[in-house]
Amino acid sequence: MVKETYLHDKHVALGAKMVDFAGWHMPVQYSSIIEEHKTVRENVGLFDVSHMGEVFVSGKDATAFLNKVVPQDIDKLDYEKAVYCQLPNKNGGLIDDLIIYKIGIEYYLVICNASRIDEDLNWLVRNKRGMDVKIDNQSHNYSLLAIQGPRAIDLVRKMGYNIQSQQSFTIKPAIIEGIKLLASRTGYTGEDGFELLVENEYSEFLWDKILEEGREYGIKPIGLGARDTLRLEAALHLYGNDLDETTTPVEAGLSWSVPKDKAVDYNGKEIIMSQIANGVSKKLVGLTMLDRNIARHGYDVYYNGEKVGHITSGCVSPSTGKNIALAYVKNIPEICTDAVVQVMIREKLHDAQVVKRPFVQKRNRVK
Repeated sequence: MVKETYLHDKHVALGAKMVDFAGWHMPVQYSSIIEEHKTVRENVGLFDVSHMGEVFVSGKDATAFLNKVVPQDIDKLDYEKAVYCQLPNKNGGLIDDLIIYKIGIEYYLVICNASRIDEDLNWLVRNKRGMDVKIDNQSHNYSLLAIQGPRAIDLVRKMGYNIQSQQSFTIKPAIIEGIKLLASRTGYTGEDGFELLVENEYSEFLWDKILEEGREYGIKPIGLGARDTLRLEAALHLYGNDLDETTTPVEAGLSWSVPKDKAVDYNGKEIIMSQIANGVSKKLVGLTMLDRNIARHGYDVYYNGEKVGHITSGCVSPSTGKNIALAYVKNIPEICTDAVVQVMIREKLHDAQVVKRPFVQKRNRVK
């Protein structure tokens, strides 16, 4: 059975094209993907991301428990701060990627991908043996609304949130339009913005108020189509495409999120640390097509006539007009920035250039 978010009827009333995504009936677009994409880059957009998972972890061993299951050093995570991390299996492959927020003493909020909630919960429960930890899946009780774009800060201020100087990757209790919620300065677009975690019963009212108050800033509701092009331009990973249980953080170019000095052991640590020290056989690179063809997920990549990898994500970049992609390729010195490889598209090879990521400048870091 396909699930619906609490805001499902709002999307239908707005004329959204609905699709099945990760077991949910979600809006893929309301107008055009390009129009919605540019709205977020230039003004502000509103996303329903309530399909994401919200799991609360608490108990006297909560910090030690999370330290045991993720590479990030949760001991160093301050109150009301957030950290991006992964949930590795015993081989260092990724069960999921997560954001963990510290919202109290031995009290954390874990945001996980919609398609991986059951796998994540199963893995967390399996790893809590002998520890005083409560794992509380509250995904069904909360909605998550994302306000993203350069005018996002103006909008939330107008709606009564005394933002003061909330930095990126922080979370704070807030009252917006009289509703108590949690406001995190995070997102999945490469733009500044907020994600508002609110109890379901208030989500429809809040959705309508955000669209009403955001009119002067050019706000539009945004679907999954533009969410994907936005995140790809920012070179943000999509689980199931760019990450999976056979891929380690190092291979995925996420070594920056793995502390090198963390003393505590965690699943897959020996393999991950070995890869950091000794290198990997495959790596994730950014590509720009040198003709008008689009590199799609699953297409093969060649170098000097040899198959060396495959495309994980690809699209036309609405911001640059270029055809961009992410790909796993053999980790050899010759496949470096500015190198030319080929992508097999409809049984013909088409040139693509290796480029630095992200494909557009990210503007989501606020201090």
